[in-house]
This record gives sequence, structure tokens and C-alpha cells, in this order.
Amino acid sequence: MAERIADWKELYEPLADDVLRAQGARCMDCGVPFCQGDTGCPVQNLIPEWNDLVHRGRWRDALAVLHATNNFPELTGRLCPAPCESACVLGLIERPVAIRTIEQAIVDRGFAEGWVTPLPPLRETGRRVAVVGSGPAGLAAAQQLRRMGHGVVVYEQADRIGGLLRYGIPDFKMEKSVLDRRLQQMIAEGVVFEPNTRIGRDIAAEALLAEFDAVCLAIGAGVARDIVVPGRALGGIHFALDYLAQQNRRIAGDAIPEGEEITARGKRVVIIGGGDTGSDCLGTAHRQRAASVRQLELLPEPPASRAPSTPWPLWPVQLRSSHAHEEGGVREWSTSTVAFLGRNGRVERLRATRVDARVGADGRTAFAPIPGSEVELEADLVLLAMGYTGPERTGVVSELGVALDARGAIAVDGNHMTNVPGVFAAGDARRGASLIVWAIREGRDAAAGIDRYLAGLSTSVRGAAPRASVQRAS
Repeated sequence: MAERIADWKELYEPLADDVLRAQGARCMDCGVPFCQGDTGCPVQNLIPEWNDLVHRGRWRDALAVLHATNNFPELTGRLCPAPCESACVLGLIERPVAIRTIEQAIVDRGFAEGWVTPLPPLRETGRRVAVVGSGPAGLAAAQQLRRMGHGVVVYEQADRIGGLLRYGIPDFKMEKSVLDRRLQQMIAEGVVFEPNTRIGRDIAAEALLAEFDAVCLAIGAGVARDIVVPGRALGGIHFALDYLAQQNRRIAGDAIPEGEEITARGKRVVIIGGGDTGSDCLGTAHRQRAASVRQLELLPEPPASRAPSTPWPLWPVQLRSSHAHEEGGVREWSTSTVAFLGRNGRVERLRATRVDARVGADGRTAFAPIPGSEVELEADLVLLAMGYTGPERTGVVSELGVALDARGAIAVDGNHMTNVPGVFAAGDARRGASLIVWAIREGRDAAAGIDRYLAGLSTSVRGAAPRASVQRAS
């Protein structure tokens, strides 16, 4: 483990061809391949087909089948939790097929062999679409729309393209060269990227409607869930994404301004939240040489194997340990934070209590404090990784007058169009914080809806020269 946390490189080495071919051969040619339905794979990958092709050594054909449903298998192969493997029929009797590993191997070989090439459209429609946000949903929508022949401009408020892929995913899970090589393909296909551009600040939202035939909002669900307890204003308490993004910037070569550094080096770290983001913080804290790390989770510890409430082929409720948990740290379950304590404006301790989870008649879970279970934990750095509540309401959402649903996500119809004609939404902004594979599916579906919408517009301008880009606010 000491060697593993000594750098920020991706953790896992590629498997040998014979191992991958053997894994492909384990696919049973099921009568009903649950791995590729919505339960197993939201993008509906043709998993048995490319498993068989890998088994036969037909790697280039496997790549074509893989790309038929998934724009970015190099991302899902690294970052998706693989619900396909939980739905694998073979998993009923033994370990499931290593589907995600095969997926990554196919596309990585495709890039290495030069098989992944630009696919520009055969004809131009003369229509232009603005995509706001460059995470997986926005990129998937942009690539699909460009290949349909539409002009596409992707606006990103950060200084580099990629959204959470760029600044939310640690390099030990995905090195950013993996993202960059795909962006080069999209640029060669004609997608235009505009970083450092916040709609509603640098460009008025109304200008997008005036200059583009359609707009796709793929802005994510970036409003982090906060905690309201005494001491929250103390220094040393940060949102997880701020912490993760800063480390990614260091690796990219950016200088962190003096006084703004967030680091775990030599500190007693407490992470509040037990999901993937909390795990990413854990792995990052290990590599920054934290003195100690604890991860607090409100929910009770799941069972070691599939819970009866989530039978196959559903995504199982069960205990999951990531590579970061293997590297160290302590997990505390059924624990709720009730206060932060400190001196001189800095956090020094965290007060928490054990809770009892009870499901009420309405189906909601309530957490009752257990009397006498209160404890205090030393903490120099607290990272809030409790999930996200939805997209930002200010800026482009409010300026365009886009309606939200009861959950606070952007409301859309069956074509992913909002209440504003010509304005669409996809990804976490529409669905709520979810998996990368769902983001890609959302982007593809939104692109299809936008294409249908554009086909119904007047054809008088089809084939016209592209219009000039919108002007930034002065």
C-alpha cells in the first residue's frame, strides 16, 4: 500500500490478452442478457456481443460494437460501478464476468492501435446547438449532435473542459490524458469548446436563444448538500469537491494561491459521507499523507452480501469497499454529526452521536439519536461529502425561466425539452446526481430529442453558413 499511495497514477495494470479472452469466454450467451438492460446497463451496451468478439480475438470489431451504444467506454470502464456485473446471470452461481475490465481493455487498445478516429458528419444541416456544461452528459450530447450534422458549441465555466471528469475525479481513478485524447477526437469532428465561459455572466442566457437553434443544459447537480450544526463556520471545514478539484489542479500544474490551500498533510481528517465522493476524498487524503482519516456514514452498515430487499438482477444493497478503503482509514456507520468545536476560528474536534435508522409508515427513513452514544473526534480537516441537492438555480436556469420538478431538478418532457421551447436538459441536472453511465445515456437521449426538434423547424436555413459566435458580456 505504501507504494500505491506514493503517486497519483491510475491504480490498475492492464490484464493480459489471454486473461481477457478467458473472461470473454465465460459469458454464457444467455437467453435474456440482463447485463445490457436498463437494470444492468443504462446505455444498453451489447455486452455479450463484444465479450464474444474479444474471446475470438476480434478486437477491432469489438470496438465498433462497443462504440455503437457508448460514446466514452474509456470513462465508464474506469469510473462506472458496473451494475452490469451485478446483473450478470453467471453471478448467481459464481463471480460474474469482468465486464467493465473487458470494456476498458477494448477501447484502450482501440486508441493504442489508432482505430479511434474522428467521425465528422457526411452533411451539414445548418443548425447550431449550444451545450452548456462539459461533463459526460454534455460531451455525449455534443458528440451525437455533431455527428448528426449540427454545429455544436460547448460552453464550460471552468478553465478546462471536462466538468467533474476534469476536477471531480482523482487522477488515481482516471488520469486526465484519457479525457484529453477523446476531446481531441471531438475537436477534429468539429465540436467547438469554449472554456472560461459562464452563461449568465460572460454571455447572457437570452443570447443563446437568439444565436442558436437549440440549447442543451448539462450543468450537473453541483449544489452540494451542507450540514447545519453549531460550529459550521469554523475554518478547516470544506466541501469535498473543492478539496478534490484543488488537488487535480495541483497535478495539472496550477499554483494554488497562498491562503487558499486545502491539504490533508499531517492532519486528522474526518470525511462526512460514505459514498463515492467520500471514497475519493479518502484516497486523496492517503496520498497527501494525512495523520489519520475517519469516514462517517449516517446509514447503518450494509450486509456483507446482497440484501434480500434487492434481489438479482437489481443493483444490490451490500457492503462495498473501494481501493481507498483498502489503503487505510476507519469507517464509522450510523453516525450523525451534531457540532463542530474549535479555537481561534479553526475546527479542532467534531461531536457526533450514534443513530438508529427507522423506516416510517410513509416509507421515509428517520434517524433517532441513541442516548449516551455521543463522542468527540479530533479533526483538523473536515470534508463534507454528503451528496448534491440539484443544479444551480441562479444563472442560466433562472435567466431562461426553466421550470424545476419537485426534487429541484430541471423538468423536461419525453424529448428532454424543458418548458422553454428549444431548451433541453440532460444528465444530473435533469436526473439528479447519478452514475456516469446514466449521464452518457441522458446526453445521447437529449441529442436525439434535439435532433427531432430541429427536424420540425423550418428548413429555410438548412445548409446556410454557420453564424458568428455569441459575444461575451463586456
